[in-house]
Amino acid sequence: MGRIAQELHRDGILIDVDNLSQAIKDTANALKGDPRPIFEATFSADNVLVSADLLLPDGNGYRLVEVKSSTSVKDYHKEDASIQGWVLAQNGMKLSSIEIAHVDTDFCYHGDGDYNGLLKYEDITIEAQANYSDVPVWIAAAKATLAGTMPLVEPGECCQKPFACPFRDYCTPPHAEGGFPLGILPNGGKVVAGLEAKGFHDLREVPEGELTNAKHERVRKACVTGVEYLDPEAAKIIRALPYPRYYLDFESIQFVIPLWADTHPYDQIPFQWSCHIETIPGKFDHDQFLTQYATDPRRAFTESLIRVLGSEGPIIVFNAAFERTRMKEMGELFPDLAPAMNSAIDRLFDLLPVARSHYYHPEMRGSWSIKAILKSIAPELDYKELMVGDGNLAMDAFRKLISPTTSALDREETRNALLEYCKRDTYAMVVVANHLAGAKYIQSGTGPT
Repeated sequence: MGRIAQELHRDGILIDVDNLSQAIKDTANALKGDPRPIFEATFSADNVLVSADLLLPDGNGYRLVEVKSSTSVKDYHKEDASIQGWVLAQNGMKLSSIEIAHVDTDFCYHGDGDYNGLLKYEDITIEAQANYSDVPVWIAAAKATLAGTMPLVEPGECCQKPFACPFRDYCTPPHAEGGFPLGILPNGGKVVAGLEAKGFHDLREVPEGELTNAKHERVRKACVTGVEYLDPEAAKIIRALPYPRYYLDFESIQFVIPLWADTHPYDQIPFQWSCHIETIPGKFDHDQFLTQYATDPRRAFTESLIRVLGSEGPIIVFNAAFERTRMKEMGELFPDLAPAMNSAIDRLFDLLPVARSHYYHPEMRGSWSIKAILKSIAPELDYKELMVGDGNLAMDAFRKLISPTTSALDREETRNALLEYCKRDTYAMVVVANHLAGAKYIQSGTGPT
């Protein structure tokens, strides 16, 4: 976001040195010349060093602008800007305003590198300056913390807000091998706190009858017995599905800064799908799509998907809200394809609720993700062996795939890794569905038996 903000003020000066003392000197020199935008202007006061994203000339002073990739102003943004404003005030800077620039999701990129309007500026001057009297107190508290011993703070919600603490594992080391910590109870919250207050630390210590939530009791019992829970109702549901069956998974990416025309910040851009097709019981085909070009993939994605899904048979997905929303968006984007998309949406069958209601294994450790379930059924299909093993890595791989700086060899390797990952996801659904139905599978990938 900083780069885009700088490009919107092309006459600006960037303070770009690693030596912070030199950065302060360069900032002072830049301020002596004719007023121009300054990027990463660096100041220090009371041993607090700040670098302002934007200092924009405004009359006899400057606008202090902090640029954020979020879609709204957060409280911690205001505190951050308050500290920056206070430090600049200690250096004699006259600020006409203190602002937060954040992403405007209503912005539509029309191409040609024109990002005017991407950022929305919100004036927080009054709030920031009202915090000036508190800033020295914040600084003193921070210095006291740094000078003292490690503070004793119980892990809790504070460890996740506003961001996940990178030292969480240090404060709460992994449970002993083979243990089942209370925290694996799904949506445990107050229940876990109550159990801890009673002195319990492992689910196997909790006596029968202590838990009133049926799902919690199911998890507890599986941990105690080491035996999976598989409700026969799951088999009835899965076996009732007609053929052909389509096991479908999408991959998509979000760009904060839109890359293609007629897209918005944070739009979900689908770029890949995989589909295992069970034509008759036990007989499988596989089809897939992954864009090969650094152009908007949505039309090709949608057309290829329509071709493979045909006109009848359940489309089996895992957590249908994601696929349903993407398909609905593609229908709205391409009205000529909407009838086929809407028809396909009506055929979606969500495997997740079936698993959540009718299956649990102690190896899942409180999670009904496709990976957790697969690990309990077919641990040899673990994703750790894959170069791309999760959705975040898939997005990173796609960025690499379409980057003009990626070599042909790396591009081919990355493409193969993405195809293998998405194919594993749909095969995982095949394995899970057939386990719920009481069937087994062939590890070679030809399908269940």
